Amino acid sequence: MAKNSELVARRISIIGAGGWGTALALTLAQAGHAITLWAFEQEVAEEIRSRRENSLFLPGFRLPERVRATNSFREALGGAEIVVLAIPSHVCGRIYEEMLPALRADMVFVSATKGLDTAKLMRMSEVFRHVVGDRFAVRFVALSGPSFAREVAAGSPTALVVASEDRAAAQQIQQEFSGPTLRLYTSTDVAGVELGGAVKNVIAIAAGVVEGLGLGHNPAAALITRGLAEMTRLACSAGARRETLAGLAGLGDLVLTCTGELSRNRAVGIELAKGRALADIVNSMRMVAEGVKTTAAVVALAERHRVEMPITQQVHRLLQGQISPREAIRELMERALKEE
Repeated sequence: MAKNSELVARRISIIGAGGWGTALALTLAQAGHAITLWAFEQEVAEEIRSRRENSLFLPGFRLPERVRATNSFREALGGAEIVVLAIPSHVCGRIYEEMLPALRADMVFVSATKGLDTAKLMRMSEVFRHVVGDRFAVRFVALSGPSFAREVAAGSPTALVVASEDRAAAQQIQQEFSGPTLRLYTSTDVAGVELGGAVKNVIAIAAGVVEGLGLGHNPAAALITRGLAEMTRLACSAGARRETLAGLAGLGDLVLTCTGELSRNRAVGIELAKGRALADIVNSMRMVAEGVKTTAAVVALAERHRVEMPITQQVHRLLQGQISPREAIRELMERALKEE
């Protein structure tokens, strides 16, 4: 997979057998790496072992024999050199705690989660380091960018970014994961990459509302542009670099999530615009729409950093049932006029 023909196959553990974790397992196994895929659901692990498919979260794709599935952290993490964390953000703290006894200092940890800890308002790198504490020095890499799991699994060319304060760790993952269908860029801006990946899901809910109301392309383009401004303000207030938000983990992922038919967060917005109750929408979805839980955390972060985020505020009010989709759009349009 990687361009370096001398690259050694690695033992990679992927924690989380949702669509994204399974797609990464498929792609990295095809590269020759030995993959152990940890699934929360016992039936998912059993089906992968018996039928080589994850029909619940990524139907239609056969997983290579190099992918072993398990429900045991001890089995999943034993001997792993790289650990990919692909679990919903709201369970990360608990799962990290359960994994802790099996973690080692020589591992490189790669977070593929796009969200925030809603209680502590922490990014995933902050949650992980908080759990590990002073037990060992963590080599942590954030993986993000415009990527639908089904397209990655199908081999569609995809460009992502890997960010770490440890340049060597980011470069290692870049080399190990890059190949004919995945191109990875490195960054040291972990805050920008993580916040871009989290906030874009909130803006995508608003984009779905615009789509669901049938308002056309003009407001959709305006929403993406102003949404990017909100993402950038918040990220920069947290120490991120502006150019990161103009890249793959910011603008790139925002455009995909706001416009792509496979976007779960966009789908939530569409259904809200049709008048469906949020609880009914969420309960009907197999996989998590991260933006639903992330929105409140983003609002709280914006208040902490004294950053204005009007689109995010309206999405929050909409999710809380305090305002209708059309009222949210109207209030955004009637805000005080200002210079861009």
